Amino acid sequence: MSKKRQEHHEEHVDESWLIPYADLLTLLLALFIILFAASQTDQKKYQTIMQSFNSAFTGGIGQFNFSNLIPLTTEPNIDQKKYDQPTNPATPNTSGQQQKQQEQLNSQMAKEQVDLQQLKEKLDKYIAENQLSTQLETKLTEDLLMLTIRDNALFSSGSATVKPEAKQLAGTISGMLAQYPDYRIEVAGHTDNVPIRTAAFETNWDLSAKRALNFMKILLENDKIGPERFRSIGYGEYQPIDTNDTEAGRAKNRRVEVSILRSVKPPQMIDAAAKQP
Repeated sequence: MSKKRQEHHEEHVDESWLIPYADLLTLLLALFIILFAASQTDQKKYQTIMQSFNSAFTGGIGQFNFSNLIPLTTEPNIDQKKYDQPTNPATPNTSGQQQKQQEQLNSQMAKEQVDLQQLKEKLDKYIAENQLSTQLETKLTEDLLMLTIRDNALFSSGSATVKPEAKQLAGTISGMLAQYPDYRIEVAGHTDNVPIRTAAFETNWDLSAKRALNFMKILLENDKIGPERFRSIGYGEYQPIDTNDTEAGRAKNRRVEVSILRSVKPPQMIDAAAKQP
């Protein structure tokens, strides 16, 4: 009995799914490209990208027709507008407010310069008329107007009690200060470096602080001056303006300073404002 040869046919794998799968990948890729291009506002760049990918897909299975797309407008979407805006846009309103504030600041600086220049001239005139140039002097800076008074014009050696004859000087100064009520005033005491140790004062710091306080109290006897404008401080021997190696230098270092403080500190002196009538 003859055996029939059994023919065995190889089974072929069904690869028909590859075609739609490739189409799907192509469509997804094209979709991502379109989404990317849609986020751009440059129409020419968008058309260039479409043409490039259209050429790449030409002749392939599942070609994507870009001509069916809705043309991209040049108006960015809401999110794009948000990110295209400057971080801190200068609106006209903000700019106007800044300009107004700067004008107010400049006006205040000019007023203070005129006020302090006038006060300096009054003090200088008083000093000249009473021949006090060896005991009093004034200095106008970008921060303040300072009146420096030698200690022997106000106090006896080693004492913080204001001399009776110095009260007239204090009254004149306080009368001038009362004419300018918008300024804070600091009264500072200074000594030389000669050590002091008495029953009243253990250190020069104590002496300088007490002298500043007592002279400030004399100034405040003028009821036209508000005490809230004042403060007193003692620096002891630690802010000399001259050498402590000579008697003349030590005499300069023993002093009381009355400073009229600017509320607005300009970057430089306003010469034009000082020349105003």
